[in-house]
Amino acid sequence: MSRTPESYRDDLKIYNSLTGRKEKFEPLVPGHVGMYVCGPTVYSNVHLGNVRTFVSFDVVYRYLKHLGYKVRYVRNITDAGHLEDDSDEDKISKKARLEKIEPMEIVQKYTIDFHRILDKMNNLPPNIEPTATGHIVEQIEAVKEILNKGLAYEVNGSVYFDVIKYNREVDRYGKLSGRKIEELIANTRDLEGQDEKRNPQDFALWKKAKPQHIMRWPSPWSDGFPGWHLECTVMSTKYLGEQFDIHGGGMDLKFPHHECEIAQGKALGGKDPVRYWMHANMLTMNGRKMSKSTGNTILPEEIFSGRNDKLSKPYSPATVRLFFLMAQYRNVLDLSEEALQAAEKGLRRLWEAWRKIDALPVSDTSDWDVNAWRDSLYDAMNDDFNTPVTLARLFDGAKAVQRIAAGQAHITAGDKALLRQTMEAFMFDILGLPRQTGQATGTQNLDGLIRLLIDLRNQARQAKNWALADQIRDELGRLGIVLKDGKDGTEYEIR
Repeated sequence: MSRTPESYRDDLKIYNSLTGRKEKFEPLVPGHVGMYVCGPTVYSNVHLGNVRTFVSFDVVYRYLKHLGYKVRYVRNITDAGHLEDDSDEDKISKKARLEKIEPMEIVQKYTIDFHRILDKMNNLPPNIEPTATGHIVEQIEAVKEILNKGLAYEVNGSVYFDVIKYNREVDRYGKLSGRKIEELIANTRDLEGQDEKRNPQDFALWKKAKPQHIMRWPSPWSDGFPGWHLECTVMSTKYLGEQFDIHGGGMDLKFPHHECEIAQGKALGGKDPVRYWMHANMLTMNGRKMSKSTGNTILPEEIFSGRNDKLSKPYSPATVRLFFLMAQYRNVLDLSEEALQAAEKGLRRLWEAWRKIDALPVSDTSDWDVNAWRDSLYDAMNDDFNTPVTLARLFDGAKAVQRIAAGQAHITAGDKALLRQTMEAFMFDILGLPRQTGQATGTQNLDGLIRLLIDLRNQARQAKNWALADQIRDELGRLGIVLKDGKDGTEYEIR
């Protein structure tokens, strides 16, 4: 008798960045999960590394739902003109000035792009997607409360969080990232505009806007804008409560953003706001950090369309999604042509096995333990959402399907039904791979057509019809599609 998905809940362990170890997942309210993930600052096309982060937490969301939890998933849109560095101009306003349009036009343009790319990646939408500009009133109220508690101060129309006082009277600042306040003080640089702070480590809760700053709102202290860190504290606690289960984001947000969120949340609510902190690691390309300045970067749409000088052909969103899942979310993942080709082959193998299940012959006995295989899939996902091991187990299942289809193994009708149910749950519901039928993108259609011609050419070669085989190869070549015959079959490259 197979177990229900709910019965696997007690085995789920999550790596908690706050404690530095895997911990059994125990939500604050049994059967319910509150999850917040830091969303994008919408001033440019979404970065491929960010897409990996959002795919990672989409899988977390999907798996928790599969286990029967009622999940409230909140992911914000940063559409306010925060100063995230030491410049006088925020990224949204700068982009608006360069494109000669309103800042909210920039916000709208790149929010649409963000949603379009995640739709292509087959991500589920969050339950709530609040915006920073839609919660200015709540942010002002939060600043007032922190001021009233004596953990912030106002200078010249700006309000700063007093990190030293918080560290002395409330809790250790730096406990998420492992940094010590003494080291932060010792490593402080003198930066322009910090002379009004009591301590260089203090961060802005509210900034007075300079005359040239376009995005501004009235407040008791000045016409200005909220600090970058404040919006996530306000929106996460508004929709999930003063304390909630999971907070996710990229590794680059651990310090200072998430560190400041902890301080703000504890200053407001008197308790640690988050039970489990999760951080997705970075994406590199060809062994080097992605960077616009070096040209070692590529946008998702450039991969899907093939319009780039980094790759030999386009790769579908489904292939890119599988590629992301080939490494655990906490590990660095390197993008390369070879890795994408491996993901493409793996996706075809899984789809092919899925298509064959219904036609598998059944026997009175099974010589493959489907229940044990199914347990191994849950074991992998319960080990901090270990998607590469989960994929390896799915490929084991695909091999078994091929052996049964070839008459080399046997399966009962009951095990066949369980096999189909399990493959469907893990491929489509949990890992979020799209079904090949009815959900193929233009890129997948192109790949399918080329594969069809390759199969026809292979049939011609087997029939020793060399003229037809050469004609198919040459006609594809004239279209810029170069065939490469190898020991593992024929691959193609678009030039």
